[in-house]
Amino acid sequence: MASEEKPLVVVTCTAPVNIAVIKYWGKRDEDLVLPINSSLSVTLHQDQLKTTTTAAISKDFTEDRIWLNGREEDVGQPRLQACLREIRRLARKRRSTGDEDPPPLSLSYKVHVASVNNFPTAAGLASSAAGYACLAYALARVYGVDSDLSEVARRGSGSACRSLYGGFVEWQMGERADGKDSVARQVAPESHWPELRVLILVVSADRKLMGSTAGMRTSVETSPLLRFRAEAVVPGRMAEMTHCVRERDFQGFGRLTMKDSNQFHATCLDTFPPISYLSDISRRIVRLVHCFNAHHGQTKVAYTFDAGPNAVVFTLDDTVPEFVAAVRHCFPPESNGDKFLKGLPVSPASLSDELRAALDVDPTPGGVKYIIATQVGPGPQTLDDPHAHLLGPDGLPKPAA
Repeated sequence: MASEEKPLVVVTCTAPVNIAVIKYWGKRDEDLVLPINSSLSVTLHQDQLKTTTTAAISKDFTEDRIWLNGREEDVGQPRLQACLREIRRLARKRRSTGDEDPPPLSLSYKVHVASVNNFPTAAGLASSAAGYACLAYALARVYGVDSDLSEVARRGSGSACRSLYGGFVEWQMGERADGKDSVARQVAPESHWPELRVLILVVSADRKLMGSTAGMRTSVETSPLLRFRAEAVVPGRMAEMTHCVRERDFQGFGRLTMKDSNQFHATCLDTFPPISYLSDISRRIVRLVHCFNAHHGQTKVAYTFDAGPNAVVFTLDDTVPEFVAAVRHCFPPESNGDKFLKGLPVSPASLSDELRAALDVDPTPGGVKYIIATQVGPGPQTLDDPHAHLLGPDGLPKPAA
């Protein structure tokens, strides 16, 4: 029996979350998911935030099926279908250009997919980016595709193409109508800036009121500021941000990260009717960061917010203990003092009286639910351990342990 005709081919992969520091907001082509501007992101470490996906193909499967965090989902979702079509097209193309025999039967096999996140889904923590990057990567492995997966991941979720690489990643908007040049490229590897740290301040793990896709569409249709941003502001910022990353210039990186986040949320307010993803707690975090920096006389910490209320804060490792103490001071944990900090260990620090006075806040107990401390990390990985598979030998999800 040829190796191609194995009864069940199973692959399990993991993929990271990425956080844009120059934001993508708005598409010039909805079907192909082509952006109106380029963007640049930081890939977060999978030890703290990741999607794990198992893909299996078998001649015995009668239909494509998908399970997300243990629940079966509708496999007919257009974006999911776009990814599957694209992978199968690439697999056929690869087979037809080789001098192999007729394409293997496995190309016609149905696929079962199971995916889990180790963080809240749809809470503004870029779950769709990690999810679709992981899906593209796992499907490529199971169908034997080895080309650039930007297009496959992008068809699922635009920012997913940036999760195909570790470190610092640029998504080039491209010029072509067919989107072939709208691809992700690594600007610097994850080892490039070892002192950089990322703190995710989780304000709310609820689903957001307006999803990114609907929000973007309304912004593109109604916001003149969005057009101006895409054409007149972002190109210069992309060059400046790339320079700051390459030079490891935290002052420049931090200031530009905050300015770009603020401008993205300004375009949301300029949308009609206006969209607001930030909450009162989000705005208090913004104030805390500016007070902290003013006290130190330089940019020591920088915030960015995606389409949700959670803050992502960039800083260097030697600032983490003091800033975490400042967050605890402003947002005292209500009951979970011991579980308030997740991820990388942070040594305790006390606040100086001067800094305490500079923060000048009425504390908001429980405003920040918890902090995830992480760092820059690598791109998708394939797991070799069969125990890691989320699907059993029958191609169905393994019962939760």
